[in-house]
Amino acid sequence: MKQKSWDIHLEEMMEAGVHFGHQARKWNPKMTSYIFTERKGIHILNLTQTARFLSEACDLLANAASGGKQFLIVGTKYQAADLVASAATRARCHYVNQKWLGGMLTNWSTIETRLQRFRDLEDKENTGLLNQLPKKEAANLKRQLAQLRKNLGGIKYMTSLPDIVIIIDQQKEFTAIQECITLGIPTICLVDTDCNPDLTDIPIPANDDARASIRWILNKLTSAIREGRYNSMEIK
Repeated sequence: MKQKSWDIHLEEMMEAGVHFGHQARKWNPKMTSYIFTERKGIHILNLTQTARFLSEACDLLANAASGGKQFLIVGTKYQAADLVASAATRARCHYVNQKWLGGMLTNWSTIETRLQRFRDLEDKENTGLLNQLPKKEAANLKRQLAQLRKNLGGIKYMTSLPDIVIIIDQQKEFTAIQECITLGIPTICLVDTDCNPDLTDIPIPANDDARASIRWILNKLTSAIREGRYNSMEIK
């Protein structure tokens, strides 16, 4: 059997600290079936469950990628921001890593207008037209561009709603999850021991605070996307 690029090994998860949950007093009872034990007041996640759900998520992403589907990765917490940007860029996914703007999905027509404004301002900057304007006007437009780049830079080329959304921190990105639920967009979400796994289509029990854990999970998910796209090109 051909080895998948996202083959999952428990030893690697242990090394990345994927199994460390939150303090036991902060847990969500709905995570009971995903918790292995408690040590020194910290919940330890069941990595067998993590491997099962992560494998399911990777299979889904690979199949979706081979069918030309589009993905959005969301992670705005400071530990995850740069990891989200680099992983999404490698896998040619859209991403939000600074701030989730309310209505980013549910009010997509407004976001489309702002994206067009963003692209127009970038064109003016790249062609030197901004520098030909009066200083005050140019400064104002450059401030607008900087803000748009910060908030919308990761979705600059997103022309429609994503087919699947990957979310790093359920608590931090609750508004994004709610918008996905409203629109019926499938979600894959890292769920730590303080999360509600019922809010996502595929919950991946994992440490959502440690950079090593976030990096490891993202690498598996985006490897599946890249492999799915590569396989679709081979078929063609």
